[in-house]
This record gives sequence, structure tokens and C-alpha cells, in this order.
Amino acid sequence: MSKKKLNSLEDLGGFVFSTNDNFEFEKQDDQETLAPNNQNLEAHFSNKGRGGKTVTVITGFIGSETDLKALGKLLKTKCGVGGSVKDQEIIIQGNYRDKIMEILKKEGYNIKRVGG
Repeated sequence: MSKKKLNSLEDLGGFVFSTNDNFEFEKQDDQETLAPNNQNLEAHFSNKGRGGKTVTVITGFIGSETDLKALGKLLKTKCGVGGSVKDQEIIIQGNYRDKIMEILKKEGYNIKRVGG
């Protein structure tokens, strides 16, 4: 493999390196969350890459990470199961697709069943 030669700071992906010991990087959470009736979510059922365990995956959320985590927490508590939020997806343990679709419709979201 050949290594790419870095000619400028832009080649580093826009990072700025500081020698200031007190420097703290601020993560910007500037993506505005759309209203629930403007969201088009998709409910998937999956067991690939999870050791045969079944999960329900909710995709298509447009908004901040904190709002996505709050929605994930709501779904996990309503279903009484575990799950996680990563890569703009809500992953709920188990096949709760129909129950999650009902919950999201009551909350005002547009949700579509994808696959099976």
C-alpha cells in the first residue's frame, strides 16, 4: 500500500492541532430535529450479524443525537426491553416491530414497515 502524501492542513480532514493543554474540542449538535409529522421513519427486522439474535431497527430519523436518544429511550421503556442508539439508528432487542410502529404513530411519526 502506498501512503498518501499530506501537502496541506486540508489533507488532514479539516482538523486543527493545538499545543494548548487546556484546549477542549466542542462537539456541535447543530442539526435541527424535524417535527414528528415531518419524519419518515422505517421499521426493519434484522438478525444478521448479531449471532442469530433478533432486533428491530428504526432508521430515517432526522435530528439531533440527543433527540434520537430520547426517542430510543421512549421505545425501550414502552417495550420493556433493551437496545441502543448508534449510527443514526435505534436498535431494539427482539421482534417488536408492530408494537413500535403503533407507539410511533401515536407520537405523530410517519412510519413504514420495511421487509418481511
